[in-house]
Parts: sequence; C-alpha cells; structure tokens
Amino acid sequence: MDEEVQAAVAPMFGVLDIVLLAGMAGFGVYWVYFRGGSKPQPPPTKGYTMQPTLITPKASESSYITKMKASGRNIVVFYGSQTGTAEEFAGRLAKEAARYGMKALVADPEECEMEELSKLSEINNSMAVFCMATYGEGDPTDNAQAFYEWLQSGDAELSGVNFAVFGLGNKTYEHFNAMGKYVDKRLEELGATRVVEAGVGDDDGNMEEDFLTWKDKFWPSVLDFFGLEMNLQEISMRQYRLVIPDVIPEKLFTGEIARLRAYQTQRPPFDAKNPFLAPVIAWRELHKGGERSCMHIELDLSNSKLRYDAGDHVAVYPVNDPALVNRFGELLSVDLDTPISLVNIDEDSSKKHPFPCPCTYRTALSYYLDITSNPRTHVLKELAEHTSDPEEKEKLLKMTSSNPEGKEIYQQWVLHDNRSLLHILEDLPSCKPPLDLVCELLTRLQSRYYSISSSSKVYPESVHITAVLLKYATPTGRVNNGVATTWLSAKKPVSDQPPPQVPIFIRKSQFRLPARPQTPIIMIGPGTGVAPFRGFVQERLKMKQEGKPVGDTVLFFGCRNRAEDFLYEEEFKESIDAGLLTLHTAFSRETEKKVYVTHLLKDHGEYVWRILGQENGHIYVCGDARNMARDVHDIIIETCSKYGQMSASEAQAFVKKLETQRRYSADVWS
Repeated sequence: MDEEVQAAVAPMFGVLDIVLLAGMAGFGVYWVYFRGGSKPQPPPTKGYTMQPTLITPKASESSYITKMKASGRNIVVFYGSQTGTAEEFAGRLAKEAARYGMKALVADPEECEMEELSKLSEINNSMAVFCMATYGEGDPTDNAQAFYEWLQSGDAELSGVNFAVFGLGNKTYEHFNAMGKYVDKRLEELGATRVVEAGVGDDDGNMEEDFLTWKDKFWPSVLDFFGLEMNLQEISMRQYRLVIPDVIPEKLFTGEIARLRAYQTQRPPFDAKNPFLAPVIAWRELHKGGERSCMHIELDLSNSKLRYDAGDHVAVYPVNDPALVNRFGELLSVDLDTPISLVNIDEDSSKKHPFPCPCTYRTALSYYLDITSNPRTHVLKELAEHTSDPEEKEKLLKMTSSNPEGKEIYQQWVLHDNRSLLHILEDLPSCKPPLDLVCELLTRLQSRYYSISSSSKVYPESVHITAVLLKYATPTGRVNNGVATTWLSAKKPVSDQPPPQVPIFIRKSQFRLPARPQTPIIMIGPGTGVAPFRGFVQERLKMKQEGKPVGDTVLFFGCRNRAEDFLYEEEFKESIDAGLLTLHTAFSRETEKKVYVTHLLKDHGEYVWRILGQENGHIYVCGDARNMARDVHDIIIETCSKYGQMSASEAQAFVKKLETQRRYSADVWS
C-alpha cells in the first residue's frame, strides 16, 4: 500500500527523462530551422546549384562535334588566319564540299575545344582540313596560338582521325610555311591519317594558283579515300543572304570593328577589336624635294592607357577612297545609303555576318571591304553568272579553269595588269552582279601595321608613324593609290578645328633593344626601314644624357639623295654630336655606280664581326624582305666566315644561334 501511494504521488518524469526530452526538442528545432533550411539557400559565395545550368549551354555551343552530328556534316575546315586569306580558302573548301555530296563546317580554332578532335572518328567518313597561315618568324596566327600550344603538349590521341593541310606563307621569309608544315607533321605523329599531301601556298608567287593546284588534287583524293563516286552537283555557292533591316540610324554600324557605337563611347582596354580613336597632333612632310612623299605623323595616346616599347607596331584601320566607293554605286545602279544586313545561310556557323551588320552599302565598301586588291578566281566565276555578253562571260570562265591557258590569262589580265574587282566591272560593261553579292565576295579590309618610330621613354603620351605615300601607275593606264597612306595624307591637323582621328591599336613585337644599354648594337634600315631605329636612338640618347653607360650605337642608312629623302637627318646629327651615334650613309642616286647599305656593310665587315663575334652585340634589320634583308643575311654569314675564321656551315650555324638568342632581329615586309 505504501508502495502504491508512493507511486501515485511521485512525478510522471524523472530528471533523466526531462533531460532526454529537452535534447530531442532542441534537435528538432535545429533540424527544422537550421539544417533543413540551409538546403535551398547555399552560401552566397558558392553558387554550386546554379553552375551546371550556366556552363552546359556554353559547352554545347563550342562543341563543333555536336554541331556536326546534329547537322549531318562530315568535314570540318579549320583556319589559322591573320589577314583573312586562310579563312577565305577554308570557306571555299567548305562550300565546294556540297558539290561532292558532303557537308562541311568552317571553324575558328580559337572558338573551339580542339581536344574534341579525337572524337571526329565517331562520325562516319569524316575528316578535318586545316588552312594554316604562318605569321612573323614562323609563328602561328593569333587565332591559332592556343591550337598550336595544344599540339605541342603532346598528349592527344588522334588515331582514326583523317586530315589534310594547306599552308600559306611567303618565301621571302626564312621560316616559310612553318605553321602548315608543323601541323601536317604533328597530326601524323599523334596518330592521325593524312588523306592528301599537304599544300604549300606562296604569297610571294601566286597564292591563288598554288591553292587551285592543290585543290585539284584534294577532292579526287578525298573521294578515293572514302570510296565515293565523283558526282558533281550544281548548288548555290552563296554563303550569305541579303536582309533589308528596318532599323533606326542609331542601330546601324558606321565603321566600328566590333561593338556598335564604339567610336561614340570609347572604353578601354583598346585592342584589335576595340581600336582607340587617336587624335593626330602633328603631321609633317619628311622629303625635302622630288615627287615622292614621306609622312611623319604623331598620334596622341594620353587618354588611351595604351603603352608601347620602341620596336613595337602601331596598327591603323584605314578607310577606302570615297571616289572608288561611289563608283560601285554608279556602275551597279544602287543607292549606297541603303541599309543592309548579310546573314549567314548556315545557321550552325559561328560567323553570322561577313562584317558588322546592319550597316549601309556605303559603310561596308568604305570601312569593311577590300575594294582595291586583285580578286581570286572563284570571284570571277561568280561574276560570270551575272555577265550577259557571251565573249565577256567566256573570258571570265576561262580564267577560272585549271588549264594552263586559263591560268596564264588570269596571271596577265588580273595580276600583272593589276585589276581590282572595280576595274573588272569597268572593263566588262555587261557584268552586273548584285551589290550584295559583291559585298560577299570581297575580302575584309585589313589594318595596316607600321613600325613605331618613337620611344615611349621620350614620348610616353604619343606614338609616331613614318610612312611613304604609295602611288603608282598600272599597265592599264590607271593610277592606284595606297589605301592607308592616301587616307593618312589627308589627316593634317588644323589649328582652329578638332584634330583628325585615326583608329589604332598597338601590337607587341620581339624587335627589342638589349636589356643592358652598354651592349653594342648595329642597325640596318634603308628608307622607311629607319623608322624603329629612330626610336632606338632616342631611347639610347636619353640613357646617355642620364649618365648611364651606353654601348656602340651604329646605324647603316640608305636613301636616293641626301638633299631630298634623308629621313630625320637633323635628329641623327644631334645624336652624332652628343657622342652616341655612328652613322654610315649610302645615297644610291648621287654616284654613277649605285651604292646601297649592303655595300657599306661589306666595307665594315671587320667591325661588324667584332661587335657580333667578340662583344656579344646585337644586329637589327628593318625594311624590304625580298631583296635587302636577304642580302644582309648573306653578307653577315660571309662576314662571320671571313673574319671569324669559320667554314660556311659554321658561319650559318653561328648566325642561326644569333637569331635564336634574339641577337639578330628582323622587322621586314615584302
């Protein structure tokens, strides 16, 4: 009884029970409000749940393999292009694929995951074609740089991948077609199968003929490789369709390279796709007489944040001659101020327009299209379709054929006689193509590069250009004017008006002064080849004036006549008087026997050897690649052999070592 009463009056829960219940309640609160509530709202610094939805579409967009599978394509044509020629060849190959019953995709390696190349074997009867230009000293083009580095990494497995390569280069340069040759060799090393022998295009000869000759072998080899029948199909070769957009003027491009209204609202950083509108702050004529003109132009960089070093290049985006642009409108009876947009027929192509669209015909012909160069044969074939006179049509078609007679006519009538597409329209009156087709056929107008003729140590807020005004007569009696230099010749600042503006960007170079100012240097620059050396001399003079030890600074300069075209004579005299510069000059038109810088170089061979062979000096060459630079190279080898007591092969190896060490540098053009 006592035990029953005790049980009745005791509490329902003991201390231990209360502790356990409290713990369970606390855990429940934690779970509901903290642990459970954290799931849908992760910490703000790590959006893990959102990442997959952001990344996946981007990956599929850059997947050319996915595009090929989805659209039934079996050929991908990559291009490494600096001036647009390799891209043009790639487009021509891709369009022609349809004639042979295949489908091709043009691709920019910069916009692709090139690691996907190994997956190409998953597509039946597939292959990759590479149109690869060589740039600079055997380097890849800007858009092929990452692809080149990937090939070098050496960890790709490309067995089952079929390929072909067409290389573009220029024989006047030492590393002729280096990129095309490397890609061809490297793909085979990685296990890929070559379908046809690599093509080699030489821009110093006839690049178009080289491409056509290779292409004549390419398609039969491809068909034979895949066991396909030659069954040519007639198809439309148009790549773009014309759209007349209904837009307000503010939505039309007016010359901008990439971003609409980029010239109205300038925003750094400035580069090739976003050039800086540099005010012209000085313009003067350098020639003191004669019929030729050489311009010195100074561009203001003070609001650009652009930086440069002596030896770099400044690129200028020019504008075509308005008279030539107007002539297109007259010949084809078109209002040039009509707004247009050319839209890629291939919806899978990453290139939606051939140039910034929408714009007017006038803008396209003025800012975006190269209207003065010689058209290639595929252009003539398209023009023939719009030529009503039978004789004129036959002439155009004959030039597009691969037979020797047709090639000879093209060589003479187009290349030798230097006819542009506009000249052809003038000389063949019954040729009346639609202007939108003309805009599709013309290649992009390229920026022009100039060796900077100033030192940023002396002129930190401006960059200087030295350029000869190009003007010459053609065999047809026409006068051709250089696109950029003619445009720049009108950019003279007037005191009571806003300064003229020039769209520019800076391209870095390996053409550099030695790190140690006491290192002796030899500079060889006839004519406007002296431009970068003006910057070198300015920089070294400043160092000397600051009390720094400066080594021998020697310049070999040549021109026609001291009284007419001795560029920067007064400036160089000041550097001589200051004890910095040693100047050797050759004036080719002042003596009965013409004397050039190459003659002076031979005359001072012993001194040249002492600088290069004994004092670890540097040598720099700037100017014409076809003749002068090649002759200088040969003379330096001879000099090293003679005064360094080497065999010819040892001297060649020594000069090669100088180049590898960047003690022998060339900034040349052809």
